[in-house]
Amino acid sequence: MISAQEFCDLLADRGFTMASGVPCSHFGGPIAHLSTRSGRYVPAPNEGSALAVAAGAALGGRRAYVMLQNSGLGNLINPLTSLVMTYQLPILTFASLRGWPDPATDEPQHAVMGPATPGLLDSVDTPHHTLYAEDGVKEFSTLLAAAEKDLAAQRAPFVLVERGAIGKATAANEPHTTGLPAAEAIRIVTAAAPQAAVVATTGFTGRDTFAVADSPGNFYMQGSMGHASSLGLGVALTHPERTVVVLDGDGALLMHLGALSMIGNEEPANLIHVVLDNRVHESTGGQATTSATTSFPEMAKAAGYASAVDCDGEDALRAAMLGAQAASGPHMICVKTLPRTGTIPPRATNALTTLDIRDRFQSNLQ
Repeated sequence: MISAQEFCDLLADRGFTMASGVPCSHFGGPIAHLSTRSGRYVPAPNEGSALAVAAGAALGGRRAYVMLQNSGLGNLINPLTSLVMTYQLPILTFASLRGWPDPATDEPQHAVMGPATPGLLDSVDTPHHTLYAEDGVKEFSTLLAAAEKDLAAQRAPFVLVERGAIGKATAANEPHTTGLPAAEAIRIVTAAAPQAAVVATTGFTGRDTFAVADSPGNFYMQGSMGHASSLGLGVALTHPERTVVVLDGDGALLMHLGALSMIGNEEPANLIHVVLDNRVHESTGGQATTSATTSFPEMAKAAGYASAVDCDGEDALRAAMLGAQAASGPHMICVKTLPRTGTIPPRATNALTTLDIRDRFQSNLQ
């Protein structure tokens, strides 16, 4: 293992003065370290955007690198092949190896992408190297030297990072003190709409929902970050007689923000989009999102939502849920939530298989 500071310093020594990415717990240390230094890290909403930021830096004459979870490779392939490779921009990307070498030791959403990651990069003629948990500074330096040869040939190499290869560091975010505990907000929302079909986004939102309000009418997203609202739209359009509640997160919503315009355009009268905004990617270590400078309700209104409100208290949330069910949607309710304290509840797939979740949800919709 190398420390987060060693990781960042070795890259800085080679002229990499900027990074962008989407958090993975494997990179929690480097992101926390870089985030304390102005201009060193650009938090991106999705992996393709992170790569495009690095591409822009490269065009401007600055060396930048990218950090991402391998589950997000699908978001990155288009700008990798059509931008970075087409224009031969030398960019270094670090991707975690979730679901590898044994998919059974990780969460179910990584079972396909984990083993497929090296072959996927091979299929688009992208060189890759691997940083293992037992590697130290010497091995990482050797790996970077090999990657430099790829960069010199105007290629865009990847470094695949095994779990435990890079040390941790504490995220330096300013805690906010207004809002509700996420689990309490979920309890209020589901109690206010007991007959609703509920789509819970990936990460701790799904865990909290399973812990406080499990129901056959709940669909728990495993991965597919940013797509809960689109999935909810599909359900709402298929079952217009049923209230559909999407429990989203700020980081997830930011990842595919264009879904707001799609939902506004389709005007599903039965859709209530609840955004739990804690300003961080909580399940990957608390790295900051960019929601502190973003108004989701204003965006939703501009995109065509029938209503959109901010809530930071129990009474306001209950009133918003009642109002949303009394009028045609789509509606957005943005709830400020507090930093987590206490134990983290288990994910739904500890008790249910993904097929169990699918089957009981489909049966409940009939």
